[in-house]
Amino acid sequence: MSNRRQLSSCCYTVLMTLMEITYELQSPLKPEQFQALGSFANTYGLRRFRVDEKNNRLSFEYDASRLREIQVTDILRQARIPVLRRVEPVATVSQT
Repeated sequence: MSNRRQLSSCCYTVLMTLMEITYELQSPLKPEQFQALGSFANTYGLRRFRVDEKNNRLSFEYDASRLREIQVTDILRQARIPVLRRVEPVATVSQT
């Protein structure tokens, strides 16, 4: 099998450029805003989101080869998600 064929038979996630972006929220999310976040599942290139209610933050993991940061910001604006600013993600430590 040629290299080209091997590449095309691989899962597309191998070629992804995964990025994470975190925003500080102006206020806790309301039920309708959580519903709007659920609709993001259909956005091409957006892999997942995580809400950190304790720190009032919202993080997105996305494929930078398919989606740009400005597009993520536009999606949030359209969904009326109240973000203040972009921040560094809060480090989490797993407890075993």
